Amino acid sequence: MNHTRKTVKKRKKKKRLRRLFLLVFLLLLGGVGAFGYNIYSETKQASSKMYQALDPSSKPARNIEMRKDPFTVLLVGVENQYHDEEGRSDVVMLLTVNPKTNKVYLLSIPRDTRVYIPSEGRKDKITHSYSYGGIQSTIAAVNELIDVPIDYYVTTDFEGFEKIVDSLGGVTVDVPFTFKAQLTGSLKWHTFHKGKQELNGNEALAYVRMRKSDPRGDFGRNERQKQVIRAIIDKSTSITSLPKLDDIIADLGDHVRTNIPPADLLSFIYVYQKMKNVDVQNLHLEGYDETINGVYYYIPDEQSVSSINETLRQALETSNASLTRSDSPSTQNQN
Repeated sequence: MNHTRKTVKKRKKKKRLRRLFLLVFLLLLGGVGAFGYNIYSETKQASSKMYQALDPSSKPARNIEMRKDPFTVLLVGVENQYHDEEGRSDVVMLLTVNPKTNKVYLLSIPRDTRVYIPSEGRKDKITHSYSYGGIQSTIAAVNELIDVPIDYYVTTDFEGFEKIVDSLGGVTVDVPFTFKAQLTGSLKWHTFHKGKQELNGNEALAYVRMRKSDPRGDFGRNERQKQVIRAIIDKSTSITSLPKLDDIIADLGDHVRTNIPPADLLSFIYVYQKMKNVDVQNLHLEGYDETINGVYYYIPDEQSVSSINETLRQALETSNASLTRSDSPSTQNQN
């Protein structure tokens, strides 16, 4: 009799445990489902805000399948300090990715680089190209220098940059040397000490913008920009950032613009995840300093430009996609 009672009690206990586990499982499933739906909803809303197609007359005549074909992305950081103007393209980087060969190239174009700007019909600093006609003008200016098709672009303003870093809880960088830089907004001076340091959004912006105290000038600044961009991407794609993902996506929607179609954003993330540990080959635009009519410019070296063009063409030629642009403007340098 006692044995029977014990058996019944054990069965009841097991049933209660199973119900408890089932309840916990359903709660977790519901939580994950709600989280997933929230992310999906945020992503859909953000991607519709972010997407901004280029003028049809300037689209590259290339059909790209991101998971297979090589492609290029122009990354532009826009300085929106003048609310009644387009702003300046303070950061200009050309990313070239080949998923088949696992090759990634990143070219930083110094902001004072003197290039021909088609929308103005004259040469000027590339940093001014955005104020003359937005991203279309910057793409055209870059194409006057780098003779490869630009498939996609991504722009962000500085406020968005700060918010994204803060949403991630900051980023850690390896500061190459000790220096001071002024923070935007408060105008306070912040000391960046050599070695590993965690930066919030405001500090990260000052870190990537400083160049006067850098012994390598724009080249040192470009290296710090690449360092922070890599830190942002690595942290935003890590599992620990999942709870912050909806905030990050919302910030992207408010401050980022791109012509990558919403349907292709997942493919872009897939390619990054697949190639995130690949060594990025940094291309350096060699040149020299020159003052023209009292204005400082960085003059690109023709041989360096030619070498970069050849490297990027080879990186793109492994695809079946045609490199021909049906509407390509003349790529001859105009003096």
